[in-house]
Order: sequence, then structure tokens, then C-alpha cells
Amino acid sequence: MITTTEQPDLERADERGTGETRVLVTGGTGFIAQHCILALLAQGYRVRTTVRSLARAAEVRRQLATGGAEPDAPLEFVQADLEHDEGWRDAAAGCAYVLHGASPTPSGAHADEDAWIRPAVDGNLRVLRAARDARVERVVLTSAFGAICAGHAPKDRPFDETDWSDLSGAVWPYQKSKTLAERAAWDFVAREGDGLALSAINPVAVLGPALGPVYSHSIRLIKNLMDGQPGCPRINSCFVDVRDVADLHLLAMTHPAARGERFLATSGDSMWMIDVARLLRARLGEDAARVPARVLPDWLVRLVALKDPVVRGMVPQLGLNMNASGAKARRLLGWTPRPPEQAIMATATSLLDLGLVRP
Repeated sequence: MITTTEQPDLERADERGTGETRVLVTGGTGFIAQHCILALLAQGYRVRTTVRSLARAAEVRRQLATGGAEPDAPLEFVQADLEHDEGWRDAAAGCAYVLHGASPTPSGAHADEDAWIRPAVDGNLRVLRAARDARVERVVLTSAFGAICAGHAPKDRPFDETDWSDLSGAVWPYQKSKTLAERAAWDFVAREGDGLALSAINPVAVLGPALGPVYSHSIRLIKNLMDGQPGCPRINSCFVDVRDVADLHLLAMTHPAARGERFLATSGDSMWMIDVARLLRARLGEDAARVPARVLPDWLVRLVALKDPVVRGMVPQLGLNMNASGAKARRLLGWTPRPPEQAIMATATSLLDLGLVRP
């Protein structure tokens, strides 16, 4: 039985033109998902999105309004959870495309490996089965750089789409879950897809305009700097603006060259955290007064990691160059992302505008 704030028409429109094509975006409370919804609405698509509880629909609408969505935008909500079968068949019915970004985020005492991996793998399969049975044309899976970069020895070249994380190495549960979930998706389409097309997007650290107090873990990196964390660990990362990630999802959704391909969503060369801090201090003046100006020694990070599981996950990456290439998406799809500096500053500005930085 479908549970939605607006009763959707479950018959897919024959016309695929602007205003008639319905797209399912899973995980509507997510940062990337919300920017995908904004991009779809701006291009005239009808959007259906899933939430684990319909009580969060109003929150999603508020955040979308911050991003410029109209109150009467063609958007509907369906209740569905990655850990349960209910709701997914109804969510996919009548949709031409699916952007699957919903992802489990366990925490606290439940954040063991199985709590990450099982919902990620099983959730992907639930969505793909529903899409196949609904005769969806293409699913675009939001995977992660974590399915590409983890567990490797230092490389003498940027990471690209041919790389897969080595799960025999030092790998966080999140990275392992993303790797196994993406592999399971490709295997399902190859064996049981029945013509369903799949593309995957593997974003690096996703920054850009926050729409409210619910945002990506990557934005928390910038917030922590602006809130005055003690220093910058020797962590290296690529960055990409969430608006460009959304654009890449839409390109992968319809572009013929995207069928059966995975794409790294990354812009420019990687940066060390101290360089991010210096950029903030140079551009924001007094608003960046708390941003640290020193690099934390590795031994201190390792010491803190003994008691802090979040910091513990950083230890295998200390001092590693994590550069990655977005050339494939540029070449095949004509994707033109913003420079990483713009993504960083858009994040900082939005955090200040929304009052999310510590006063």
C-alpha cells in the first residue's frame, strides 16, 4: 500500500517530454538527493522521493525552499526504508528513471561493520528490483569515492574509475559498505537486470551550499574548521560542489554514453586540510577567526584516535595524496564542474548565512 502526502498517478505518462517524466530520488532527506531534486525540478521533471518517515516531508520541503524550489513544485513523498521491502514497488511505479542516493548511516553502539554493510547491499538490491519490475529505463546509483580509493598503497597517478577499493587493506566500514554495495548493484544488473540500465556516480568530498542543519559529512569538515578545531590533520582530499554532483547525476540519467559506466565526481586537484584552512582565512576575514592555522602532528592524531572512532578512521589516510581525476565525465558527458575553491567558499558562506557556525 502506498503512503504518500499526495496520491501519485501510478501510470507512467507515455510522453517523455518536459513536465511529463517522473523521476524517483531515494533518500530525500539527504544533501545530494535534495540538490538532485532541485536540479530535476528546474529542468521540468516531476519528482517522487522516499523518506523513512513521512513526518520528515515538511523538513525536506523547507530545505528545498531554501534552494529555490516553489511551494507548488511537482514533488511527492513515499515512505520506504532500505531495510524493508514495503514501499519500494510503489515508489518506482510510473517512474522513467531512478536516482538512488539513499544510504544507511548507523551510529553509536550499532556502528559495527554489519550495520553498515547489510543495509547498503540489501538496500541497493531492493531499489534495483523495484526499478526493474517497474520497467524503469535507467538507475543512477550514488556510490562514493570510498568504493575507489580505500586500502591502496600510495599511487603515482590520480585515482580513476578503473580503481576499486582493496578490502583486504585498512578500510572503514563505510568504505567497505560502499564498495560491496556498488559491486552488488553491477552484479545484479548483469545477471537479473532484464534490460535495466545502470550508471554510478562516485563523488569525492561533497561541498557546496547547505540548505539547512541537515547536510553532508564533508560539510562538517568545513564547519569544524570554522568552529575552531585545534588544528589540521595531514589529510588530503579532492572536493566537488553538490550542484555539480547533481548535474552529473542528470547527465548520467539520460546521456547514451553513460549507460553501464561509473563516473568520478571530482573537480581540480586534491588539497591538504591546512590549505583549505588558509583559503577560508584569506577569503572570510573575521568570519574565519577561529579557523586553525597549524598542522596537527601525526602522533597527536593517532593518540586522539585511541578514544575517538571518527579520528581513528583518519589514521590510515594521514599523509596520503588522494588525488583523483574527473576527466572521464568531462570527456564523455561534457560535465563542467566548478573549481574546488568555489565549492569550499559556497559551503562556508551558506553556513554563515544559515547561522550554523558557532557564534
